[in-house]
Amino acid sequence: MFQDSPIYDRLVAERGDIPLQTRREAERVSRELEYAMRPLQSFGAGLTPERPAAPGAGWQRTALLPGSLPH
Repeated sequence: MFQDSPIYDRLVAERGDIPLQTRREAERVSRELEYAMRPLQSFGAGLTPERPAAPGAGWQRTALLPGSLPH
């Protein structure tokens, strides 16, 4: 990206190639996440719910204005 810039070269020499290190770390984390999620993906792949959930079923959080109490 900035390989032809003397400022970039100096920063890399002083601090290391942070964008490259960040990219490598992001790729490593992505591979680990993909590996960790693989069993969950295969586990849920063949399952189908017996019946669809009703709209609004289950717990839902609602926001309250400061100082207001639920009735």
